[in-house]
Amino acid sequence: MENIKEHVYGARKIAIAGHVRPDGDCIGSSTALYQYLKRNLNRFEIEKVDLYLEPFGNEFRILNSVEDVKHRTESEEIYDLFISLDCASLDRLGDAVKYFHSANKTLNIDHHISNTNFADVNHVVPEASSTSEVVFTLLEEDQITKEIASSLYVGIIHDTGVFKHANTTEKTMNIAGKLMSKGIDFTRLINDTFYAKTYMQNQVLGRCLMESILVLDGKVIVSTISRKMLDFYQAAPTDLDGIVDQLRVTKGVEVAIFIYETKPNEFKVSMRSNGKINVSKIAVYFGGGGHVQAAGCTMYGLATDVINNLTPHIEAQLNEIGALKEFDH
Repeated sequence: MENIKEHVYGARKIAIAGHVRPDGDCIGSSTALYQYLKRNLNRFEIEKVDLYLEPFGNEFRILNSVEDVKHRTESEEIYDLFISLDCASLDRLGDAVKYFHSANKTLNIDHHISNTNFADVNHVVPEASSTSEVVFTLLEEDQITKEIASSLYVGIIHDTGVFKHANTTEKTMNIAGKLMSKGIDFTRLINDTFYAKTYMQNQVLGRCLMESILVLDGKVIVSTISRKMLDFYQAAPTDLDGIVDQLRVTKGVEVAIFIYETKPNEFKVSMRSNGKINVSKIAVYFGGGGHVQAAGCTMYGLATDVINNLTPHIEAQLNEIGALKEFDH
């Protein structure tokens, strides 16, 4: 696909949706495309555009059009076109999947290497830093307003860790520069959506760091937080963003694992790699997905069961590259 125009032209009703528990890239790419289509309703002969996302943190209220986001899927609307953004598989669409199934045409725009190509048209670019980067390449640059640029910039900084992750390329930086040229307040976007934490979020982060453990000769760091502890702090899943990345920067660590309880005996697992270990391969094995250096899945049992099931897969990869043997010497 070279541009989005050919697929949206003449689709009277369009739905956009991202993955469950939307992150910065999901929110950024979705609000950017929503704004672009709303701006071009007459041009593309579109009657309406609806954007569906699960609730997300207040830090993203800085972006334009977030007030238009529909958090519920109660209507029985049938859309001419359903666009999935930043979603690697159909089961990650959550409740919005019903609109996918009833739509006349479906479009899948993503960058996850584990994407299952589940739509009628699949535009998946694994080498892209983010889905927001992919969306940028599908829009005419003269149609990208300051507000659209802000959404795309937020998406890119969140999936690149503000340009420090290995998925940051020369193309990524060039696109970021073009977005900056639109007059966005990039300093505020970075500070408010990526770095700023509430007092409660910092307390939870501190607790997770204090109670983390090192396994596999210090090559893996693990932290777990229970449902009971989340309730104590009155913390939502969105309050846990950034914890696994903070674990990852521990010196000597190859993989960071953050596990939080979503319901009794059910855990959301986030994994980050410093480059040598393919955590996407592990996540896919357990029914999840993601990128080589950032992936996740849902697992069941006790927290200790989750850790014991994950670590052999990491250990096998560490042995393949000789990391454990090398550490011992």
